[in-house]
Amino acid sequence: MKEREVVVRLSHDEALVLFEWLSRTDERTSDFADLIEDQAEQRALWNLTALLERELVDPVQAEYRTLVDQARSRLRDEQ
Repeated sequence: MKEREVVVRLSHDEALVLFEWLSRTDERTSDFADLIEDQAEQRALWNLTALLERELVDPVQAEYRTLVDQARSRLRDEQ
């Protein structure tokens, strides 16, 4: 059986914030490991991180932290 693909569209801000979060959680595997019930979940998250990394140029920019902060600010609900 051929595997079906799922296409998800994200705004640039969503992709950048999600990439940052996924990267951070991967670096803190001991804190995050309790949430992983199956190695397949970890693999899916790694694959998603790799897909986002291929699409985004922001992570290699000198002002990466600023770009993430700005994206977070735009995504937050207004208070």
